[in-house]
Amino acid sequence: MRRVITFSIAFCAAATVSLAAGDATAGKTVFASSCQSCHGPDGSGNPNIAKMMKVEMRPLGSPEVQAQSDDDFKGIITNGKGKMPKKANVTGKDQEDVIASLRTLKK
Repeated sequence: MRRVITFSIAFCAAATVSLAAGDATAGKTVFASSCQSCHGPDGSGNPNIAKMMKVEMRPLGSPEVQAQSDDDFKGIITNGKGKMPKKANVTGKDQEDVIASLRTLKK
């Protein structure tokens, strides 16, 4: 009986962690509508936007970008960074999903 209870607790804990993580597939949809115009479909950046804004856009899959924490990404989405405006329409679960999608770009 003790093993059953221990297994049940471990299973529930694992399920909770899985639910807390974002959905990369859903994140790709949000990314496409809210981020892709500047960051490009593959996260490598839109060179025309970078040139127009006179900024360097690091690929989102680069080690420098991927080294940022999920909280860093949330802050950038919420508050913007440099010339990147905040994305007020990307909140809550959508943020988690976009971050999960960004993590799939890791090189």
